[in-house]
Amino acid sequence: MLSELKELWKFRELLFTMVQRELKIRYKNSALGFLWSMLNPLITVMVMSFMFENFLHRGAGVPSATAYILAAYLPFTFFQLCLLDSSQSILSAMPLIKKIYFPREILPLASVLSNFIHLVMALGMFFVYLLVVYLRSIIGHGGFANAESPFRLTAIYLPILLVINLVLSTGLSLFISAMNTFYEDVKYIVSVVTYLMFFMCPILYFEESVANSALNLKWGGWLYKLMNLNPVFSLSSAYRKVLVAPPKITVDNGAVMVPMPLDWRYIGWAGLISVVILIGGYATFNKLKWRFVERP
Repeated sequence: MLSELKELWKFRELLFTMVQRELKIRYKNSALGFLWSMLNPLITVMVMSFMFENFLHRGAGVPSATAYILAAYLPFTFFQLCLLDSSQSILSAMPLIKKIYFPREILPLASVLSNFIHLVMALGMFFVYLLVVYLRSIIGHGGFANAESPFRLTAIYLPILLVINLVLSTGLSLFISAMNTFYEDVKYIVSVVTYLMFFMCPILYFEESVANSALNLKWGGWLYKLMNLNPVFSLSSAYRKVLVAPPKITVDNGAVMVPMPLDWRYIGWAGLISVVILIGGYATFNKLKWRFVERP
């Protein structure tokens, strides 16, 4: 594996070029360009927030439900797009692969890195959105005294979460891109699994709601811990906890739950499992990449 990494480093300029190409192609001839990275999820989340607050009453008592959903939705969208884009990265470049040699892992890595750049830019716009919400709150409450700042010191932990998210997405993308080259059912499986995972992770709801519901089940405590073993679950909750001030959450019985603190044990587990997946994914890719050209 070390020899492959050394070779990849020699071709780093090609990787950077491929990333630039991915960035240019995505919003080619688009007037707003990369702003769609934030505008598209913002519109989607605003519609979600409106429906949940006004019809399902899931956002009742939570100020700016849009901010809470966005904090988890943006990283999940990055994770989802990485897997879906990379699944086709080898097949779409097959004519090029059969003509010239270069490290094949550059193709899925370019998809991951271009999506990561979009995530960073979207998070930048997210902070701008928080500032707008804060300024509206100041105007609505008649001054700074009664307006709570949306910016938290815990945001310094954001790079840790981003690195873990990047490592996890890279490992899975390498594995999926290699497997989908020979078994094209993989991309459909990935699409279904990521769709289901969206509802299985605390994006439209809070981790506290899951913990409260688990208390009413015989094996609820173990179920809650099992859900946290999913690194995407723990990361989704962690992004929200470090980026947005904790809300007072009203559960189904009408009680108000105290927000749960960030559990670093689950973050450590997410980091460990992400590294294992990266090593396993890269090893699988290196094992199969020499057979790519044999694919009819």
